[in-house]
Amino acid sequence: MKNSVIHRANTRGNANHGWLNAYHSFSFASWYNPERVQFGVLRVLNDDTIAAGMGFGTHPHDNMEIITIPLEGDLAHKDSMGNAATIKTGDVQVMSAGTGIQHSEFNPNHDQQTKLFQIWLFPKTRNVEPRYQQITLDKSLQKNAFAQILSPNADDEGVWIHQDAWFYLSDFDAAFSKNLSVKKEGNGFYIMNIEGEIEVNGEKLEKRDALGIWETSELEIKANSDAKFLVMEIPMEN
Repeated sequence: MKNSVIHRANTRGNANHGWLNAYHSFSFASWYNPERVQFGVLRVLNDDTIAAGMGFGTHPHDNMEIITIPLEGDLAHKDSMGNAATIKTGDVQVMSAGTGIQHSEFNPNHDQQTKLFQIWLFPKTRNVEPRYQQITLDKSLQKNAFAQILSPNADDEGVWIHQDAWFYLSDFDAAFSKNLSVKKEGNGFYIMNIEGEIEVNGEKLEKRDALGIWETSELEIKANSDAKFLVMEIPMEN
């Protein structure tokens, strides 16, 4: 398929610190791959497993849109804006780091691990006032549908960020297929398959495989088994 790039699960960077087992779709920390620095404005997609009672100490960010999607367990959050919250499986959290924030994240449970995606997008506007948002998703909307969980619009479904991006979470039954049209001309798609097997425009993706596609107006996604996946529509240039 032209105008596409495939990132198989086993080609990701991996850093296992014991308390944290992290898989990196794009260059991050000590893992650097010159061909895997970013996809459009998508800079980071980390697939993290955090051990019980462990986490990240207070650290800074600026001029980045940070999206956290828990997949299993809980994540406790504190930041320099005064927010203290626990993000649970089925929630989505965003932070616009803007002019600068500091935050910490840890697994508050002492009897189970936490699994999550953390995603960073470059913002379309720099040095905005930092902001925080967290919502609980209606998982029933994800069944055989593209449930929008993020957009550029505060009054739209899901959370919002300072970027012309739209994210969808889906839970397809085996043999179900559905098409998704691009929202903004010039945007591309990055699809991360969470569980099961899907075909995206004919390309098979197994668990944690990802596919980036650009210069296309529509995706056709078919589930070869019961499957869960994340679709990100993002600008290819900022």
